[in-house]
Amino acid sequence: MRPRWTVPATLAAALAAALAPAGAAQASPTQASPAQAAPASLGHGQVRCVFTPTPDNPAAKPVHAPRSKARARGKVDVVLLTNFGVVTIRMDRGNAPCAVHNFASLTRQRFYDHTRCWRLTNSARLGVLQCGDIYAAEKGGPGYKFDDELTGKETYGRGTVAMGNWGPDTNGSQFFLVHSHANIPPAYTVLGKVTHGLHVLDRIVKGGIKPGENGPQDGEPAKPVRIYKVFARG
Repeated sequence: MRPRWTVPATLAAALAAALAPAGAAQASPTQASPAQAAPASLGHGQVRCVFTPTPDNPAAKPVHAPRSKARARGKVDVVLLTNFGVVTIRMDRGNAPCAVHNFASLTRQRFYDHTRCWRLTNSARLGVLQCGDIYAAEKGGPGYKFDDELTGKETYGRGTVAMGNWGPDTNGSQFFLVHSHANIPPAYTVLGKVTHGLHVLDRIVKGGIKPGENGPQDGEPAKPVRIYKVFARG
C-alpha cells in the first residue's frame, strides 16, 4: 500500500507565492551527441514533435503521449512542491519546444505527482539531482520517447534543468537539476533554469548520499526526496 503524502501548510503557502505573477539518464554520458535538427516547423509559432511508443518499456503510470503540435514560443513556469521545499523553474519553449511541451503534458496528467528523486550526485564532475523515474533510478517512464533538441553548445551550470536520457533520442520523463555543476558533453536537452529554490537543492545535498554502484558520491539521496505535486503554467 502506498503511503499517503500530505502537503505541509508552509509548503502550500510557499506554492501560492511561487505561482504569483512575476513583478506583482542519466546525466553521465561517455560521449557527446551531435547537434540535432530542429523539429519540423508548422508555421505560426508551432512545430511538429514525434513521440514514439516504447513497448519494451511501457508507461509506469496511465498517461498518453502529448499531441504532436507544440508551441515554439513563450515560457512555462513550473513549480516542484517537495518535502524539502519549493523549487520553481522557468522553461523555454523556444529552446526546446518538444521537451517543454512533453513536460507540461506529463505535469497536467499528474505523472510527476507523488514520486521520488532517486539519484543524487556530488562529484567533481557531476552534481545533479535526478527525478522523473517512477520506480527507481532509470526505471519507470511514460511509455514513449522523443528526440533530442540540441545545438551542440549546451552547458550545464548551477540551476540548469535538463532532460535525462539513455542515449541519443531517448527522452521520456526523466530530468535533472544541476545543484553545483555538470561537466558533461552537450548531449542533454536543456529545459530551463531554476528561478527559486537553489537553497532547497543545497539542503538536499547536505543530507548526504547513499553510496551506489558508481561510488560514494553517486546514489540515492540519504534523506528521501519526495515530489508531492508539480504545477505548470504558460
